[in-house]
Amino acid sequence: ILRNMIETGNLSSFILWGPPGVGKTTLSKIVATSLKREFYTLSAVSAGVKEVREVIERARSNNLFSGDMAPILFIDEIHRFSKSQQDALLGAVEDGTIVLIGATTENPSFEVITPLLSRCQVFVLKSLGKDELQELLDRAVSTDEVLKHRKIDILETEALFRHSAGDARKLLNILD
Repeated sequence: ILRNMIETGNLSSFILWGPPGVGKTTLSKIVATSLKREFYTLSAVSAGVKEVREVIERARSNNLFSGDMAPILFIDEIHRFSKSQQDALLGAVEDGTIVLIGATTENPSFEVITPLLSRCQVFVLKSLGKDELQELLDRAVSTDEVLKHRKIDILETEALFRHSAGDARKLLNILD
């Protein structure tokens, strides 16, 4: 479904639900870049209703003058937004002023208000498996500007993978 949205350019709001380090933020940036959409990002940990309204107003202003497709508003940790903060998004999501991409590690059925949830598709992302972690590790060792110039022998990939628990960010931090 997500690939189809990107290929057709017909993007609707959605929420990415999955454990840390599976690429929720990266995926949202890929979507925005692929569709050449303006991309706003807020963290629910530090943003409030004021910041949400500012982004929506900026999106409305830009759309009036440019006629471009709706920009993407990415909200990391959307489950941390209060009900009033989530309510502030409703009108702009419904009228297409913005396309909302939310990221959460918590079940959105319990953490996102029903009216907002009903306007969003939910995509469940899973922890990275052994093959994905191996590919990430190989790519890091061969393409990272620092690592590719060093001779690195990884003898305990199983231990690395077990300790990272399917989290790409954790794997790369361990490697670092």
